[in-house]
This record gives sequence, C-alpha cells and structure tokens, in this order.
Amino acid sequence: MSFLDTRHKKKSFTLTTLLLSGLLLLLFYIGLTYLDPPIENGIAVNFGTMDFGSGEVQPKEKIRSEPQEVVSEPVQQVQEVQPQEETVEEAPVEKVLTSDNEESIKIKQQQEAKRKTDEAAEKAKAEADRIAKEKRDAEEKKRQEQQAKKDKLDALIGGVAKSDGTATGSEGDDNKAGDKGQPDGDPYAPTYYGAPGVGNGGSGYGLRGRTLSNQGKVPQDCNEEGVVWVKITVDKSGRVINAEPGVKGTTNNAPCLLEPAKRTAMLHKWNADSKAPNEQIGFVVVNFKLGQ
Repeated sequence: MSFLDTRHKKKSFTLTTLLLSGLLLLLFYIGLTYLDPPIENGIAVNFGTMDFGSGEVQPKEKIRSEPQEVVSEPVQQVQEVQPQEETVEEAPVEKVLTSDNEESIKIKQQQEAKRKTDEAAEKAKAEADRIAKEKRDAEEKKRQEQQAKKDKLDALIGGVAKSDGTATGSEGDDNKAGDKGQPDGDPYAPTYYGAPGVGNGGSGYGLRGRTLSNQGKVPQDCNEEGVVWVKITVDKSGRVINAEPGVKGTTNNAPCLLEPAKRTAMLHKWNADSKAPNEQIGFVVVNFKLGQ
C-alpha cells in the first residue's frame, strides 16, 4: 500500500514539510541562543617551588634547598615538589587561552549583530525615502495636471482673471473701458450681474447674447445627487457641437452623472444668429436629485 495514495495525503505531506522547514529556519535564526559562562573570581598567588623564602628578587629557575632541610626528608620532599611544578605551570596557561578565545568569539558575535542591525536600518531608511519621494512626485503631478486644466480653461474663455490691476483689455456693453461684471461672477454667465438659477432637479444655462429655443433632460442611471456643470460650444445655427461635463462648479463627478449631463447639454438648442462667432462658449448646469 503506497504511503501517499490519495491527493489529500499528498497535499497534507507537502504542507507539513513546508511548515516544518519554516519552523526550523525560524529556530535557526532566533531560537538557538546560549549564555556565556560567568567570569571566574579568585585570589592571585605567587607560585614558587618551596614552602618558604625571603627577599625581593624572584628566581627565574629552581633553587636548591638548604642542606639541613634536604637531609631530613630528601625523597619525600622531591616527590612533593615535582607534581606542584607541573600543575602550577600548565593550569594558568590553559585558563588564559580559554578566556581569550571566549572573549574574541563574543566580540565577533557583537560586531556581526551590529553589522546586521545597521544594514536593516539602512534598508528601512532607503524604503522610507523611496515611499516619500513617490508621494511627493504624485502630489506634484496632480498639481501640474490641475494647473494645466485651469490654464486651458482660462485660455478657452479668453483668459479671464481676477481684478488685480495687472490684466489688460476691456469687455462689456458700455461705452467706457473696463471689465464689466462682478469679481465673484462666473465667466460663462449670460448677463453681467447674475446668472439663471438652477431649480430642484432642473438645469440652468448661459450663452451670452443668445436665447434658448429648445432643451431636454436625460435621467441618470444611478441614485446619485449633485450639480454638474457642462461647458458647451455652440455654432451660429444654435446647435451644441461639443460638451465637456465636470468643469469648475461641479459638486459630484460620478460617471453615472457626467454622461447624462453631457447628453442633456447636447439636447439644448439656441436661436440662430448670423452675427454670432463660429464657436461660442457657454454653459449648462444640470442639478440631479435622488430618485430622479
């Protein structure tokens, strides 16, 4: 009988193998730790070769004991001194070497850990800088697009500007030079002192010097609410040849409102005027209400 004879067993075996491999890797990096042994403490002594002595100069080689002490127990004394020399000379050297090795290993481990920490910090900083740069670039691109749209709109309507005393030109229906109208007015308004209002769920319009002969209304396909301004271009015959919904003044840019607003504007028709420009700019405002 095969060990992996079903699809579920094969899938379980694969999943178990992956989980155990991941667990072993995790334990290898963060689970296997150890503690350094404590530093040994003790009293340092000066090891000599005899049980007595005097003076300030440390002999570099073994000295011979006095005759009367050597005669008393010559064999036993020699046997006791010899093991002391071997133990005393070898033990300190082994301890010093072991201590140095442990200290150097500990220093290397600390340096490696510091290097990894520094690399992780540099990567995190580089990632944060990249995200911040992308955000700044996106904001700058959005600002440039808005500015380009505004400049294009100003160019289409004749460069209408605030009355700051720096613009040149004259516009109005009087005999005196100047820019007739209200500072907070709309450049598409058909009159100099106000524009037609927008009723509840209805539409407003404006085309300077022209009267409206026909209009229509296209209902929305969704249940949204808002006002959509549509910039229109009308020819001499009074027909709308172009419509751009969602210009300045729009309160809801939902696609399901922009399309019916554009179609509504295209249904408007003004009286023909042979003296009108070939392409005259105006506006249509469509007010959508919930349920309409």
